[in-house]
Amino acid sequence: MNSRLILSACLAASLTAACGGPRAYTRGTYEDPNTIEMLSDRFNENDLQLIAKKMAESLANTPRFAQATAQAPLPIVLVGKLKNSTSEHVDMRSLADKIQTALSQTGRFALVDQGARLDIAEEYEYQQSGYVDPNAAKGPGQQVSVDFIMTGDLASIIQEVGNDKLVYYKMTAKLNNVRTGLIEWTDEKQIRKKFEKRSVGW
Repeated sequence: MNSRLILSACLAASLTAACGGPRAYTRGTYEDPNTIEMLSDRFNENDLQLIAKKMAESLANTPRFAQATAQAPLPIVLVGKLKNSTSEHVDMRSLADKIQTALSQTGRFALVDQGARLDIAEEYEYQQSGYVDPNAAKGPGQQVSVDFIMTGDLASIIQEVGNDKLVYYKMTAKLNNVRTGLIEWTDEKQIRKKFEKRSVGW
């Protein structure tokens, strides 16, 4: 094999390694988390933010809560189970946390965290085990009683025709009165996104 063929073979091998070899994300920049970007047709963080904002603002502006006086105690709300009725994996715990944070930021509600309740129950057991000064130990019986529980359901409808795809999400939330069982408030957030299928690659 002459030197020209050897050089050509080496060049081809180098190009193959450069184009088809392992690749990694090595450089990045911080982005505004509120910037709307749709890199795929799946449920994304923007959808989560839009839903949380709508639910918190809608509930806070409901006449019953919007007209609350400074002297009255804040209504105590627990964001309960949010059901995922879509065909996608959606982190409903993150959605619940986002709604809880948005409600807290309105300043019109006192919040109880469902997960923290279990942690507190475990802490009660530890403090009653004898390892903690009995005079300083905390125990059950003094927690606040929740006034309202928020529940919800996330559903979706997907339509595909030719190269077009429509994705529709609907989040319905309800605020249930713990004492009476009545639905004191309900609202929904609709999100509709359109995608066009295009070829990718070289």
